[in-house]
Amino acid sequence: MSPGSDADPGRSAEFDPVSFLEDAVRIPSHESPDEMREFVVDLLGDRGADPAVVADGCVVAEKRSPAPDAGPHLVLNTHLDTVTPHVPFERGEAAADERGGSESDAAADEAVIRGRGACDAKGPLAALLHAFLAADPDRGRLTLALTPDEEALSLGAAALTGRLPGTDDRLDGDLYLVGEPTGLDACTAAKGRFQATVELSGTAAHAAEFAGANAVAAAEDALAAIRAFDDGVDAHPQLGPPKLTPTVIEGGAATNQVPADCAITVDRRSVPPETAEGFRSSLAAAVRESLASGAEGGDAGARATDRDVDAAVALTDRESPFLEAFATDPDHELVRAVAGAAREAGDAVGLPSERGGDARPFGAATEASYFAPAPTVVFGPGDLADEAGAVAHAEREYVRVREVRAAAAAVERTVASLLGDV
Repeated sequence: MSPGSDADPGRSAEFDPVSFLEDAVRIPSHESPDEMREFVVDLLGDRGADPAVVADGCVVAEKRSPAPDAGPHLVLNTHLDTVTPHVPFERGEAAADERGGSESDAAADEAVIRGRGACDAKGPLAALLHAFLAADPDRGRLTLALTPDEEALSLGAAALTGRLPGTDDRLDGDLYLVGEPTGLDACTAAKGRFQATVELSGTAAHAAEFAGANAVAAAEDALAAIRAFDDGVDAHPQLGPPKLTPTVIEGGAATNQVPADCAITVDRRSVPPETAEGFRSSLAAAVRESLASGAEGGDAGARATDRDVDAAVALTDRESPFLEAFATDPDHELVRAVAGAAREAGDAVGLPSERGGDARPFGAATEASYFAPAPTVVFGPGDLADEAGAVAHAEREYVRVREVRAAAAAVERTVASLLGDV
């Protein structure tokens, strides 16, 4: 692949991350990652990287040092798929809302790449590919692991890490660097996301009679339990408090009948160390306690028909495990390496001093969840959202060309610092 017209002096003519990104954004990967996967596999094969397609469509390639046991196993991961619909590629000057709030001459001449996947996550992919191809580790191992369905069920990542029945952990990494749009910050943590249904079961009866057990009326106590679920819970030092939100409620079959069933769907944004099963069992206990307390506290006429309502909580069926929360110590060597390299690379391409290099949480759930508890950092060019609104997953998705260059250099420096001679 020939380098683009704005390739930096001294960059390898074999691979230019911006030229790659221009080609990659043109490839639709919202309905199927197959064409994108073939493009990447051919690229890696042409450069002698010996890629393999494994575990439900993941692309894996490895570089071993002469001393693989003398250093860490570092895994570079991102995904090949995008959300619907495909947004065509465009390269041009940055609009005012794409300059990061800077009015400098450099920002006024800022070049951006627009289109689906520009920042989520083909821009980060370009940076990881550059670093992998440039790497020549002195110690340890380096693995590139690209997954096919992060925007859907993450079956590829789950199979790759041994989290699906009948699969083994093919990575077994010591350190993970996950490519997502972080504005060149080193993101050390992210909340998990679970979905569950509170199922209330009573007994149907004629609405004119004081009979039956009203599941819809019992929802009052269930919702009270949901509102109070996190009372007294300490905030996580990086992610803050967890959040539980009732999102959908369904119940009743006829307007003149005591309803036998009611279901409340809840969205859970978790923090460590909560697991999906731990959340489910804790919420079930809280709802049952609230139902019992409400029935005891009501007068006989108003609440007698609600006392026999049963409660259960079921996690929404998924083919892959839920993405749980993860957190890496902000003082870990991996975090320091990524943040320091991002600051140096940003300075080298003339980014504003406040752009990149911070250690902070990430704003969305990612496949980084499957790599924990190994130290994991999420990093890449671009933003989930800017001052004008959504960027990733939006019609206006874009990434700044200088940030792609900086991200590529930062990941290359990170790999060298972690796997280089000491």
